[in-house]
Amino acid sequence: MEQKEEVLAVEAVTGEQRKAIAEAGILGRIIDRVGLAFALCFLISMSILILEIFMRYVLNSPTLWAHETTIFLCAIAFIYGGVYCAAHDRHIRVVLIYDMVGPKMRRMLDVIISLVCFFSATFFAYASWLMVARSVWSPDGAIRLERTGSAWNPPYPALLKLFMLAMLLVLAVQFIILAYNYARKPQR
Repeated sequence: MEQKEEVLAVEAVTGEQRKAIAEAGILGRIIDRVGLAFALCFLISMSILILEIFMRYVLNSPTLWAHETTIFLCAIAFIYGGVYCAAHDRHIRVVLIYDMVGPKMRRMLDVIISLVCFFSATFFAYASWLMVARSVWSPDGAIRLERTGSAWNPPYPALLKLFMLAMLLVLAVQFIILAYNYARKPQR
C-alpha cells in the first residue's frame, strides 16, 4: 500500500496522470487512450448548455435537442468511467482486510476480487442484454430503436443501452485479464 501512496503523492506534486496498470494489459492501454475522448464529452456538454443558455435567454429561441444531448453525452462518459477505473485499478475496494495482509495474500485477494468483479460484470451484461432486446427490436423482430418520446425524439435510450452492454462486456474481459495477470504475477 505504501507504493500506491507514493505514486499518488508523486501524481499530486507533479500533476502527472497515472496510466493503466500493467496488469490491465493491452486492453487497459486501449481503454486509457480512448478515455480522453469520453472525457471530452463533458466539455462538449458544457458547450452545448452554454449555447442553449444563449439561445434561450438572449435570442429567445431555445433548442429542442440540447438537454437530451447533454444527458446522453454525460451518461456515456460516466459508463465509460467504470471501465476506465478498472483499467487504472481505481475501483472500490474494502481496504480494511486488504491493508492488514502481506503481499502474497494481497495477490490472492486481487485475483479473487477480479473474479468476483468479472462475474458481477457478466451478470449485469446479461441484464443489460435483456434491456437491449426490448429497446432495439419490436415484438415482431424488426429493428425499432427506443426513443425518448420528446418533441425531438432521438433514439438515445436504445443507444445508451447498447453502449452499456458493450462496456459491461469490455469490463468483464478486463477483469478476466486482471485476474489472470494478478495470478501469474511473480512474488516479491
